Amino acid sequence: MGSHCAHDHADDGKSPDEIDRALLAAEGRCLEDGERMTGPRRRVLELLLGAGEPVKAYDLIARFGTDGQAAKPPTVYRALEFLERQGMVHRIASISAYVACTGGDPSHAAAFLICDCCGATQEVHPARGDSFARAAEAAGYAIERTTIEGHGRCPACRVVV
Repeated sequence: MGSHCAHDHADDGKSPDEIDRALLAAEGRCLEDGERMTGPRRRVLELLLGAGEPVKAYDLIARFGTDGQAAKPPTVYRALEFLERQGMVHRIASISAYVACTGGDPSHAAAFLICDCCGATQEVHPARGDSFARAAEAAGYAIERTTIEGHGRCPACRVVV
């Protein structure tokens, strides 16, 4: 994403130590589930954790190689699909971008507040996420993922008009 505003925004990207801890936790979750955290999956998650904002797939492809070499698109898309299925990343459909999950439970309902001015995005935990899942279950549905998106202006953009 990019800032379209004249004001500064805080970078929510994780520090190198936080990224390392998050990657170790993700690897542990994979092992518990009988899955593997392959090199490409790890690299894509690392890029998303360090970004601090939603990242489009083609930007991940361009940033993938540590030597400046872009990845092949199927490599990144397969990694994103796996990470999303495992609840480690979320796809924000309205902006066609991905973000590392900040929630601990892989099956939680994800909700995002997206600033239409600067592109800042924040994951929040909706109070009604559980009631939606219960309503779906009562209707016979088995929901695998829920993502709610709310567009508007962040606190910084609300004061700059």
